[in-house]
Amino acid sequence: MSQRLQILQEMLAKSPDDSFTLFAVAKEYEGLGQADQALAFYLKLRDLDPDYVGLYYHLGKLYEKMAQPDPALQAYRTGMEVAKKQGDNHAWSELNGAKLELTDEDDDF
Repeated sequence: MSQRLQILQEMLAKSPDDSFTLFAVAKEYEGLGQADQALAFYLKLRDLDPDYVGLYYHLGKLYEKMAQPDPALQAYRTGMEVAKKQGDNHAWSELNGAKLELTDEDDDF
């Protein structure tokens, strides 16, 4: 286990429902090449805080790395809905761009 992951796990033990820490743990596992662990933390974050818009791009990209295009597209679409609801044009645009890389579907904002 990396030192950074150990620190993040200690932070998570103190605040198990902290969205940023869950996201950081997922990214750390992803960086270590542990896709299944990363996915588990992304999904936990999605269940606890479905409005955490930054999650969806990374979740979709992880699904792509895992050769799962259908869940990736669903992650991008859900993230676009969240971004639109929050008025986050930048996030919506990034998610739409990622979605367009997988499909020719074009959505209007």
